[in-house]
Parts: sequence; C-alpha cells; structure tokens
Amino acid sequence: LPGGKSLRIAATPSMMHPEQCTFQCSEPLFPGGSAYFAERGQSQGSTLVDRLFDIEGVSEVLVNHDVTRVTLTGDADWETKIPLVGMAIRDAIASGAPLISEVVAASLLPPEEIRRRVQQVLDTIINPAVASHGGMVSLLDVSNNAVFLEFGGGCQGCGMVSVTLKYGVERTIRDEVPEVGEILDTTDHAAGRNPYYAPSSK
Repeated sequence: LPGGKSLRIAATPSMMHPEQCTFQCSEPLFPGGSAYFAERGQSQGSTLVDRLFDIEGVSEVLVNHDVTRVTLTGDADWETKIPLVGMAIRDAIASGAPLISEVVAASLLPPEEIRRRVQQVLDTIINPAVASHGGMVSLLDVSNNAVFLEFGGGCQGCGMVSVTLKYGVERTIRDEVPEVGEILDTTDHAAGRNPYYAPSSK
C-alpha cells in the first residue's frame, strides 16, 4: 500500500448463511459506495470483482466501502477459500487498476430512484406475501444505494425471520432492483456493523 501501510483483512463466515463470508479491510475498496454483482459479466472491468470471480465457486460479490461479502455455490469450504479471497483482494489493490470501474460507479441509481423502486417492490410483492403471517417490511431510508429495512409485526422476534424471510426479501429486491447495494436490517442490532443506525438502547 502507498506510504508503506499494510493491508489488514478480517474474514467472518456467516453463521446464518454458511455460503457467505464477509471480509473487512483496513482500507476502503469502494469509498462511500456499495455495489452488488450476481455474475462476472456485471463487473464492467472492476478489477476486484474480476479477481474474486476467478476463484472457483464464487457466485456473488457485494462490495460496500471497506467490506466485501462473497457467496459460494455448492459446498462452502471457507477453510480453503478464505486465503484465496484474501490474496485476490491484495492482488487487486496491488495492481493499481480501479477496484470498482467508473462504468459501475456511474450506473448506480440516485437514492430517490432506489427508494421509489424498492418501495414499489415492498408494496406490490413483499408485503402482500408477508401480510398473511401478520408481518410487514418497511423501507426506513436509502443512503446512496444502500437500503435500510425494518421488519415488524409478526416478522419481528420470529426465530426464522433472519434466515428465511430476510433471504427471500433480499433476493426479491435484488431481482427487481439490481442496482441496490447493501441491504441492512435495522431491527437486527446484533449483526454488529451498521454504519447508519445506532443500536437500540433496549
């Protein structure tokens, strides 16, 4: 790194979704930005994303400021993949090429448009589906293209909400509005890293 600084990367496999692992870097990868890639073809020359998709089994990549979330297909063997992802991140930074291409950065929708489209998905697809369980998903805010949701009613406090429902909601939003970056559940304060909303004091 410039100035002789060393890059630190901390890997945290997901307990809820064993196919996912989050890599926190000591340096920003996409400063202030968030972008999701469901396949290599969406990278548009983003060096970091290309290097990660070079790793066998990588199926999705989410880059959010200094964090990268990598998803594997099939049997997720993070013991062997974590070092490979770490090397890919270091190699991408060392290359000096744009980690996230200008094409991707320029294609991100303004927050107002993200808000409008996500709200439409909640109103027409998601909430009619969860209403039968007495639940409701609310859009609290949009910061750049990161979306902040709140699960209420029958959803809140349900042991399965973080597994089944959240996964389904995130998948639906990504299918309908692929320009969305990180999706954060503000009701799940135990998740730790949440740069926008302070944990409840309850």
